[in-house]
Amino acid sequence: MKALQFDNQTIWYDETLLKDDPKQIFNAKFWQQQDRVIGSAQGRGTTWFVQTQTVQAALRHYRRGGLFGKLIADSYWFSGWEKTRSYQEYDLLNTLIEAGVNVPRPLAARAIRCGMTYKADLLSEKILNARDLVSILIDGPLAEEMYRKIGQEIVKMHNAQVNHTDLNIHNILIDDSDKVWIIDFDKCCQQSGYAWKQSNLDRLKRSFEKELVKRKIHWSGSEWSAITADFKIY
Repeated sequence: MKALQFDNQTIWYDETLLKDDPKQIFNAKFWQQQDRVIGSAQGRGTTWFVQTQTVQAALRHYRRGGLFGKLIADSYWFSGWEKTRSYQEYDLLNTLIEAGVNVPRPLAARAIRCGMTYKADLLSEKILNARDLVSILIDGPLAEEMYRKIGQEIVKMHNAQVNHTDLNIHNILIDDSDKVWIIDFDKCCQQSGYAWKQSNLDRLKRSFEKELVKRKIHWSGSEWSAITADFKIY
């Protein structure tokens, strides 16, 4: 990881993955002017999918959700560069990769200090030819073997003591090689203990049940045992 500090901002980046100018990459116009925007997605804001010189990547600006987010859209209290959300997620993704968990590779992160607050961005690798569990289960049922793979990926994450505080079926992807990926580690962290591991699973199960009612996904609940087959309470 390299760090670049100038004016009121810090950029962290992987020089082996990022060959574009780190000072330009967080500006959507930079990619638009070079005709290297390959798509976008709407959530709390726009996530831009761009073609870097090395890989396809997702550019995301950190935004707040809920009622508080309507008042303060994208500012966070500054208490140190390495405590910013962008740095924390960048660092955590690298920790997970070292632990063998299938997560997107981070290319760069940025934090811009504005007095006592900051704004943040993250550029991470786009998982190619992958869909989330919601879209997959809308189309049809999933084989038991794939549910087992999902559980095994969660076990690897838990073995690294990483608490995914928003583990749901929108944040689990499967690519065209049947490889399972876990995404969206904003506000997640390494944590001791084990009670939170069961909480992760409980949250995931609730998301299956929610989408069963909301979108009529092909899930009966009997598949849950395949997800938890390799899970142990420590």
